[in-house]
Amino acid sequence: MSAPARTRLPPETFELPVERIRAGRYTDAYFNHARELLEWDGYRPRVLMQFFQRERTVLGGMDEAIGILRTCAGRMADGAWQDGWPDIEVHALHDGDEVEPWETVMTVEGDYALYAHLETVMLGVLARRTLVTRNVREVVRAARGKPVLYFAARFDHWAVQPGDGWAARVGGASAVSTDAQAAWWDGRGIGTVPHALIAAYGGDTVRAAQRFADRFAGELDVTVLVDFENDSVGTAVAVADALGDRLWGVRLDTSDSLVDRSLWQEMGSFRPTGVVPELVRKVRRALDAAGHEQVRIVVSGGFTAERVAAFEDAGTPVDAYGVGSVLIRGRNDFTADVVRADGRPSAKVGRWERPNPRLSPVA
Repeated sequence: MSAPARTRLPPETFELPVERIRAGRYTDAYFNHARELLEWDGYRPRVLMQFFQRERTVLGGMDEAIGILRTCAGRMADGAWQDGWPDIEVHALHDGDEVEPWETVMTVEGDYALYAHLETVMLGVLARRTLVTRNVREVVRAARGKPVLYFAARFDHWAVQPGDGWAARVGGASAVSTDAQAAWWDGRGIGTVPHALIAAYGGDTVRAAQRFADRFAGELDVTVLVDFENDSVGTAVAVADALGDRLWGVRLDTSDSLVDRSLWQEMGSFRPTGVVPELVRKVRRALDAAGHEQVRIVVSGGFTAERVAAFEDAGTPVDAYGVGSVLIRGRNDFTADVVRADGRPSAKVGRWERPNPRLSPVA
């Protein structure tokens, strides 16, 4: 029995600025010039373009790139837009597929003038989303089944949130922090009682947590930051005593320039600054001793895949990892080449057609 077809997100998901993309507003000028020349010259070469990148990675942005082709391939004729999608053939991998360096992830074949203006936009989408998907997948693997919370919103422009949130989900993130990041699957952002709210309540974490639980318990999992006074052990127990069953978890977020009060007498045998395994263990033991075994511990603050793996190797009693800026850093650039024109090989020197049997036709 053949495997069921994998679904793709529909084009309307992406809320694309279709008219502006069709007009080439986001396109490198030389591609716009190429399209204009082909139309002026009446030349209609049928070309095969293949898309690839040079890393071992996890693919993201493919559904979005296909959505761009579906809605923006075509030409203006007699003052009206003529849809080019029916006249091109597309084969592609899926979001979440693991790919090898130089592996072809997509091919587009048809009259080049129909989609010459889309290369820049499609490459940018694939590069950005694949970067996020790959980075998240690396942290998810390091976490060994524990939830990874995508906390990258504050480190980048707000406009990237919907697509990046979807890329994070494809990579395996358990939750995102804004509603915009969850928009493509009609989800919701999650979060904790923030430092700013604690400060607004005069620095009283327990009071802020109580009022937060009074309003939101039953609607969401109440999780409280407990490092405001640099006493994560004492604050965690105090919050758990005050909230009881209304408390889902506590979050440790000690700055890497500080040593939590509970570790002041133990410095010397390990690097004590920030959130360290020794601090997590102290909080876990204190919560358990106070009868709060059900309270989860979330850690955040500068976590990378390597640091998560080190926490797991050490058997640190973490229940979830909040990870931020590292998930949008790095590079995963894509390239597209015309490798065939009117049935004949036409790739530039050093490039050639790389067929990939894993590609699926896109109807």
